[in-house]
Amino acid sequence: MIIRYTMTLVALCVISFLHLQLGGMASDTSFNGHVLTLFEQSALLFGTPAESFTEINYYYVQLPRWLMGLIVGAMLGLVGSLMQQLTQNPLMSPLTLGTASGAWLALVIINVFFPSWVGEYSAIAALMGSVLTLLLVLAIVGIRNVSGLPIVLAGMTVNILLGAIASAIILLNDQYAKNLFIWGAGDLGQNGWSWLQWLLPKITVALAILLFAPRLLTVLKLGQQGATARGVSVVPMFLGFIAIGLWLVASVITAVGVISFIGLLAPNVARILGARTARDELWFSLMLGAILLCATDSLALWVGAYSVDIIPSGTATAMIGAPALIWIARHHFKAQDNLSISLPDGRAHLGRYTGWLLGACLVLATLLYTLFSYSGNGVSLLLPNEFVWSVRWPRMVTTLAAGAGLAIAGAMLQRLVYNPLASPDLLGISAGATFTLVGSSLLFGVSIHESGPLVAFSGSMLVLALLLLLGKKHQYAPSMLILTGISLTAMIEALVHFALTRGGEDEYVILTWLSGSAYRAQGSHALMLLAVVLVLAGLSISASRWLTLISVGRSFATARGLNVSWAYVLLLSCVAMLCAIVTTTMGPVAFVGLLAPHMAIMLGAKQVKPQLVVAALLGALLMLTADWLGQIVVYPGQISAGILVSIIGGGYFIFLLMRSR
Repeated sequence: MIIRYTMTLVALCVISFLHLQLGGMASDTSFNGHVLTLFEQSALLFGTPAESFTEINYYYVQLPRWLMGLIVGAMLGLVGSLMQQLTQNPLMSPLTLGTASGAWLALVIINVFFPSWVGEYSAIAALMGSVLTLLLVLAIVGIRNVSGLPIVLAGMTVNILLGAIASAIILLNDQYAKNLFIWGAGDLGQNGWSWLQWLLPKITVALAILLFAPRLLTVLKLGQQGATARGVSVVPMFLGFIAIGLWLVASVITAVGVISFIGLLAPNVARILGARTARDELWFSLMLGAILLCATDSLALWVGAYSVDIIPSGTATAMIGAPALIWIARHHFKAQDNLSISLPDGRAHLGRYTGWLLGACLVLATLLYTLFSYSGNGVSLLLPNEFVWSVRWPRMVTTLAAGAGLAIAGAMLQRLVYNPLASPDLLGISAGATFTLVGSSLLFGVSIHESGPLVAFSGSMLVLALLLLLGKKHQYAPSMLILTGISLTAMIEALVHFALTRGGEDEYVILTWLSGSAYRAQGSHALMLLAVVLVLAGLSISASRWLTLISVGRSFATARGLNVSWAYVLLLSCVAMLCAIVTTTMGPVAFVGLLAPHMAIMLGAKQVKPQLVVAALLGALLMLTADWLGQIVVYPGQISAGILVSIIGGGYFIFLLMRSR
């Protein structure tokens, strides 16, 4: 173990040296071509006044950035190890628990609505956001389920829900939110020592974890009863250490923004490297967190030196951390990690008039959407004039087609991978389309609205292929698929924040599109979306026999003469095309592909064909209602349909999880 500690410290020193040198190259060569020698750097460290620009840059920019990277990485690694050991859950971290999103939402609120409090109360606001998020997650799953998959799923759900609320606040208050984009991307860049001086006193509580937590974590491995029998007050100490961990996360997020994956990766890497005791895992995770963040920040500095854009540290961390996490999960998952989850059952059979009733509700909602007008003078029902109709009908057609298409895609995907949690947004299929669309905008300067469905389809197919490749080893277990979805979603969010940090007139166009808005829907695009969804829906319904056979089992389907491989390729391609065309036209929309199929089953649509039809009606109704409400709840402002349906769908899904806990 001493050898491992020594090697880790040597690696930390090497990474630190490279970080400082790359920082010097990235900045100094851009101005005068001079890079400080090691002797000059040492002299500055021991009190020599900084006089030239190069020396000032080294002392006030590079050194604080390096130290901030070490401290932030160490704290995130330490808190990640603490959470994973307290819950005996290797998937636990501020990212998967949703506490980072809670802190981020609190910081958005205080920056937009209480700007005078930012200087003094940012850390307290972030802590309150983290604590409230943790309490919400625990209320969803119950205190007995912190060691399994349900808490990760609840954290993901809360993460999407809080992210939608934060996006709505930013979009409605864009004049006050420009400074939040870099913060959301996670940036270690410093312009002096002020933030380090602010952060250092607040992280001294980490000593309590290192000194007193190992005993609790060791006896917790015996179970709560065993720990209590040995005189350990489990609940008070558990809550106390969780509070300390949340305070550290809140302080770090306040100082540098949201940085993902360090708290999830460092403890898993520590265990792979041989950390067996609680104390060793805490210390190794602390050092590995510092190494991982400094290494990724060094890569960001190196790439930034050869590009026109500065790469935020959080973006580089997510782009490296996501593949690393997938690799770790693929090679180190155990049988007990393949946990499953079930949602409440509904009616045994579909009612005779249920489909007709849903159709009537959809027609009524369409009429209300068409005739209802809301203004400062009140509410009125009247036929729209030519101009209003030219704006209104493309939005209506877009939301109807998008909701139905995502619902059908979700129902098919759940049956194809035998997973009731399969959804285009939770598994990252929609994120794949978003990735290629935003990536083409960043790399080639092509407008998102002009990239086309082919680019989005390639991204969705890439993610589908990756999911099937990685999930096969674990029989498409929910834990593996969800973990892959978490990783891909975090990558997409990092890319998006990077796009927004570039500034320019396109930043709010990108943000509005990412919120899932039908505001910019055009007639030609709406008709194309409707036509593609109708064709693919018809193909899906005509292939209901294939889905029925595959739902029973692959061997059963093969015995009945079905070429399962070809059926899988065709049906999954249909899912990818539905996600791609919706994402291209309207942007990413969460929860519809998960909720509509579940709601159809709860109404009694157990067979494939009825489920597809009922889910399509429910998805269309949900999206149309969300778009209609988004136009009136904050009039004269508007909330994107994707944000509102995420809030509605997230709340409903949380209710389902609470019922099934």
